[in-house]
Amino acid sequence: MRQSALIHPIKADITTLKVDAIVNAANSSLLGGGGVDGAIHRAAGPELLEACRALGGCPTGEARITKGYRLPASYVIHTVGPVWHGDSHNEAELLTSCYRNALKLAIEHQCHTIAFPSISTGAYGFPIEQAAAIATATVHEVLAEETTIDEVLFCCFSDRDLEVYRQALAER
Repeated sequence: MRQSALIHPIKADITTLKVDAIVNAANSSLLGGGGVDGAIHRAAGPELLEACRALGGCPTGEARITKGYRLPASYVIHTVGPVWHGDSHNEAELLTSCYRNALKLAIEHQCHTIAFPSISTGAYGFPIEQAAAIATATVHEVLAEETTIDEVLFCCFSDRDLEVYRQALAER
């Protein structure tokens, strides 16, 4: 990995972060929902919903980008994580694709800083230890190439999640 790229977990409200892009753990409609998705839509304002309607949805594992509107972040990268079924439906590969595709969009839009939530570990039930390992491995892999990205934040909701991400990064 390039020496200049910083990767670290924080405990924060992702909607308050002053980064180039935040990632939204969205549902396939992209029209808002609960958890991180709902919080981002509320904070960004109705313009985000209009922009998401125009995108026409997003399949699991893929990503779409919109402006950040009323958020401090310039962009919102929406990605649809897999629902956990015991890894019997390629969930690990789909989650890897979420991170890879979100980073690809960030790089295409010349982002230097990006913040990820813990994709699929809430209502979608993906075990957080596995999700954190996938997230950190994928970010390290992508950042090993020359990119525009200088800093990646894993924005955690709870102290436990923060510790899991710290551990996953320590094992890298």
